[in-house]
Amino acid sequence: MRIWGVYAAAAAAEIGGCFAVWAVLRLGRSAWWLAAAVVLLLLFAWLLTRVDTEAAGRAFAAYGGVYIAASLAWMWGVEGLRPDLWDLAGAALCLAGAAVILLAPRGA
Repeated sequence: MRIWGVYAAAAAAEIGGCFAVWAVLRLGRSAWWLAAAVVLLLLFAWLLTRVDTEAAGRAFAAYGGVYIAASLAWMWGVEGLRPDLWDLAGAALCLAGAAVILLAPRGA
């Protein structure tokens, strides 16, 4: 399922870019981190155009579920805070919603 790989890469780029801004504004990192943020956020936007769907809104809506799950993975892997049961249940619900949006038969 190529689309899930595109979404995973987009999520990594978006979260990394946003975290770079967070690092500058909240963690006192060098302003040079903003250059990485710009590159990553441009990559994120480009990756979303690789999703094979006729409507940008549908691609963006389905991506939202992937973003939520990826954000929790970032929280655990990078920030060291393990998601709790409610985090995992919410992410599963969002991924199920994303699957419905992406995989539903169209044109019926």
